[in-house]
Amino acid sequence: MDHLGNNPFGMLTFIVAPAMLTNASSILTLTTSNRLARAVDHARALAALMEDRRNCPKPVIELRVQQLQSTARRASIVVRALTAFYVSVGSFAAVGLFSLLGVVFALDENGPLRQLVPGVVLCTRVAGVLGLVSGTGLLVWETRLGLRDLGDETAFRLKNSQPAISSGAPNATS
Repeated sequence: MDHLGNNPFGMLTFIVAPAMLTNASSILTLTTSNRLARAVDHARALAALMEDRRNCPKPVIELRVQQLQSTARRASIVVRALTAFYVSVGSFAAVGLFSLLGVVFALDENGPLRQLVPGVVLCTRVAGVLGLVSGTGLLVWETRLGLRDLGDETAFRLKNSQPAISSGAPNATS
């Protein structure tokens, strides 16, 4: 760690990087929480639409069941991403604590904890970065599933919609 004291950029990186990563993790946690809330609202809206099945055609009911199942699956993925981001926030907070402990233990030149703390700090940072990477990957997966669901619904709507202009009616643009 002595080589960091000789390089001002190394020391700045050592101090600033965990703060920036904590901020990134916190922002991702907030936006992912919003995604989860939207998924729950969407599932509730679909469930409400499914309650009155008497006047609803069977293909529409089947579409809504498929949408509800997909929404539940996507919400599960979002919860896993949120968990990964929480691990990141906690890890980067722990890095700060362990770094402070490292400063205290560094005063004891022959103490066994002096050698242990840098390894703990490194492992905790790696856990934080892995949380960010895995959470982000999960959000990419969930987004792709959402895009697929939109394509499925669009195809259903196009297949089951009535033509806007019947073949025997004059064209409105003529």
